[in-house]
Amino acid sequence: MKITGIGVDITKNSRIKNMLKNRQFINRVFSKDEINSSRKKFDKTSFFAKRFAAKEAFSKSLGTGISCNLNFKDIVVKNDKSGKPFFKINKKVKAIIYKKHKTKKFNFFLSITDEKNYSIAFVIFQK
Repeated sequence: MKITGIGVDITKNSRIKNMLKNRQFINRVFSKDEINSSRKKFDKTSFFAKRFAAKEAFSKSLGTGISCNLNFKDIVVKNDKSGKPFFKINKKVKAIIYKKHKTKKFNFFLSITDEKNYSIAFVIFQK
């Protein structure tokens, strides 16, 4: 497998904090799994800001950006038992990857972090 794409995004946490007041924003950008997981978190701004950055970085790594076919809710960020973040890839995203990159075998590597004012995500797409 070789690295096919990388994506990085930085998000200002205060921007996400303001947007979280809008229920439409939450429902348009985040999956039900992500919304349910946020209920267990003390710092919801950080939780959502990191996921927003991860979704942006994911789309950049694919080379598509958020476009007509790929939307924010298609990209789902989860955590394994040790807390390591990963993307849950659905059929629609698999089809987009196949159409753009002509492969059914791929990996994504995700790193997310935050500091008081910003959240950052870095993604490597490998096929």
